[in-house]
Amino acid sequence: MLSYRHAFHAGNFADLLKHTTLLAILKHLCEKPGAVHYIETHAGAGKYRLDSQMALKTGEFSQGIGKLWHTPQLPALLAEYLNTVQAVNHGELLFYPGSPLFAALTLRQQDRLHLCELHNTDFPLLQQSVQNDRRASCYHEDGYKKSLALVPPVSKRGLVMIDPSYEVKTEYQQVVTQLKLLHKRFATGVYALWYPVIDAAKVKELVRALKNTGIKRIQRFEFGLNQNHDAAGMNASGMIVINSPWRLKQELEDNFTWLLNSVYSDTEAYWLAEELVGE
Repeated sequence: MLSYRHAFHAGNFADLLKHTTLLAILKHLCEKPGAVHYIETHAGAGKYRLDSQMALKTGEFSQGIGKLWHTPQLPALLAEYLNTVQAVNHGELLFYPGSPLFAALTLRQQDRLHLCELHNTDFPLLQQSVQNDRRASCYHEDGYKKSLALVPPVSKRGLVMIDPSYEVKTEYQQVVTQLKLLHKRFATGVYALWYPVIDAAKVKELVRALKNTGIKRIQRFEFGLNQNHDAAGMNASGMIVINSPWRLKQELEDNFTWLLNSVYSDTEAYWLAEELVGE
């Protein structure tokens, strides 16, 4: 369908979870010298203006990055998240980096970025956002198909980010099939799957299907503004991580518990961290 535009939602509470998780995984991968290959199936535009008509129409960033922008003394991971957003701004919060820029600002010179985007409007914006980065390659192709062609990377070290819009309901099944195919080709890779909580039944089906894949070492993280999943719209979102770095669960737990107690204490926000499948 390709009607989804992330510019309406950039910097919201779901991006807070997605990009904090992404940042943490990449930092752990960068602790070893071998080159890291970052592969993203739905890269979007790369960077978003928060004063644009689309962003202001929803104002969703006020419930995400807007809450942290002037918050002092953040714990380490959230401080690094905020520093990354600040790196694309000049004092005032005008821009929000998408996953490609979070990756680009975290990875090292020896690392590589492979960014897929099929949307005809977002693809040239993506190219523009990384045009001066020799580490980055952009593909105006189906990210599901292209990611399979890119694994395993030569270094045998990498993260595949899968974050579709789920405009088409069958995508909940498609992402599970995709993970099975990718894992078969690159079993030691790290995989991060983002999902929205709009239809609680769909999320339960997704989790059940992932448990039945036979893939080991699967963790789930979920952050929401409230637990009323029958309410209209997206009130929560989650990240599924396969082959998670060993400290990731505790690191996210510490930072999001702090968030709930300090930044979202006057809301009904909640946090979930669990191991879906062990070793």
